[in-house]
Amino acid sequence: MDSLFAKADAIQPLTKKRKYNGNGKQTAKSDLKKSTSKAGPSSDRTLTSVAPNTSLPKSLRPTSPPPENVPKHSHIKDLKLRTQLNRQAAHASRAKALLQDAELLLTDDAGLMQVENDMEKTWRVGQDAIAEGAGQEAAKGRQEWKLDGGPYRSRYSRNGRHLAIVGNTGHVATFDWQTGTMHAELQLQETCRDVTFLQDQSFFAVAQKKYVFIYDRDGVELHRLKAHVEPTRLEFLPYHWLLATVGNTGYLKYQDTSTGLLVAEHRTKSGSCRTMTQNRHNAVIHLGHQNGVVSLWTPNLPHPAVQLLAHIGPVVGLSVDPSTGGRYMASSGADGTVKVWDCRNWKGTVREWSTRGGGAEVEWSARGALAVATGGSVNLYTKPSIQTSFAPKVPPPLYLTHPIPSRPLTSVRFCPFQDILTVGHNAGLSSIIVPGSGEPNFDSTEADPFEHKRTRREREVKGLLDKIQPDMIALDPDFIGSLTVPTKLTTAVNDKHDIPFARLPRLERLRLQGKVDETELETGVDGDNDANEGGDGDGKKQSREEREKRKMRGKGKSLKRYLRKQRKNVIDPTAVAIRAKLEKQREDRRVAKAIEKGEIEPKKPSALDRFRRS
Repeated sequence: MDSLFAKADAIQPLTKKRKYNGNGKQTAKSDLKKSTSKAGPSSDRTLTSVAPNTSLPKSLRPTSPPPENVPKHSHIKDLKLRTQLNRQAAHASRAKALLQDAELLLTDDAGLMQVENDMEKTWRVGQDAIAEGAGQEAAKGRQEWKLDGGPYRSRYSRNGRHLAIVGNTGHVATFDWQTGTMHAELQLQETCRDVTFLQDQSFFAVAQKKYVFIYDRDGVELHRLKAHVEPTRLEFLPYHWLLATVGNTGYLKYQDTSTGLLVAEHRTKSGSCRTMTQNRHNAVIHLGHQNGVVSLWTPNLPHPAVQLLAHIGPVVGLSVDPSTGGRYMASSGADGTVKVWDCRNWKGTVREWSTRGGGAEVEWSARGALAVATGGSVNLYTKPSIQTSFAPKVPPPLYLTHPIPSRPLTSVRFCPFQDILTVGHNAGLSSIIVPGSGEPNFDSTEADPFEHKRTRREREVKGLLDKIQPDMIALDPDFIGSLTVPTKLTTAVNDKHDIPFARLPRLERLRLQGKVDETELETGVDGDNDANEGGDGDGKKQSREEREKRKMRGKGKSLKRYLRKQRKNVIDPTAVAIRAKLEKQREDRRVAKAIEKGEIEPKKPSALDRFRRS
């Protein structure tokens, strides 16, 4: 194969076309030198047919083509800053355009089970048949852990190599599920509700009966977070190093695990909360309350960013689809319904159906497979059926199902980079194989399943240096690094340059908002009026104090004191320019009225008027 590509010269671009004669020899001048090589010209027509139709992908070429539709920052006056922004925009557009071309071996529907005809169904295939058809390494994911401290909840690390489990009676364990190496095992002898890893498998947090406790890899207690009272659910934001907790008190709290500070504390005003998940795309926390309301929270807002009534009864399951960039959210309620929402508009459910057995636990996989654990079985659905709008309230086509007699089913977790689903129940945990649910391609800079000690420490240091501030969490994360839209508002002093609204003078801001009186604009700026200079309606002249007193009639003392302080011995160039412009406008109006009445003859234009300043 190497000689085939070497002879075909596959790395030459397609723009250099080759011409061949009847004997299969190249006739181009640049290729005549190659005929003198040791290999000599090839007479194989197959070899010569490969070269014209082969080229390197765009992402591997030395110079990629310039991107299209790159935003131009022509409104930036600074030439150096404008050039830098244009270069950054071109680089971002080029990376986005070449992303699909660089992923040559990645397919959208890799690993899914397929049937030969319509009479066969994928959900009829059992786990034994899947384990036999899968490889020896993939079949290791089919495991059963029978434990006595249930019901159990589980959580995988970011690289999918380590597993943490917690039982309701206080049994906590962390281990490498692939090799079976046990890291820590604790018997806390009190109620434990949830567990989660922090930045890696070195630390994990447990939501115990009264507080949140943080342990290291060996199970040694490191911290007791007294601010988190009676926690029920835990979530860790890896890019912000924030531990989010919610409990029976109804407070959502963010704890910075790198500095130890309590970043934010929000009162949800919806009572006890037992359902929480995060959107990995924008780090927004989704809460499901007992009154059927789903609310979205960020650390920088004291109120929910989005709040909607999702179910009639309590919300028992929430999950956000990571395969679409956090576009879809699945929720399940105690009323026995599962709903799929579009997070872009929240105008209604995309898909809705009923389940047997009441409330269900839901979880999205990295490839967009939805697991619904209800009653005594786990049902799995694949896209695009669950993401396509469908009015009837019927279940989507079933992809896979697996019965689990040990009730209740308390948690479902997909293993990252593996086709494995772990279900926590009253008798322990059960892992089943779900073909096509895991992401087969991993980024070693983000999460590496094969990382060693040195790589883990380097990634931890890099994560601390690149930590994102909590204030940057928003529903739309693309606003970071973008520029504001240039405004078209101008001042009355200079109409040639664009000045933002916040930098306008106070009089201009009031005029643009429609809060200024036009009569005051003409007569109240400098306290004089050309129509009746220093007089009232009867022709009597008034002093400046009397005019000020008359103008301030009906206004409070605080406002009077403020205006007096503003007008006392202050010469503002902006105010002077505004007065001059208003004076010119009044003079133009007076001349226009006089010309209409015939009192003044209109001035004839002169050839020298073009040199006068306007």
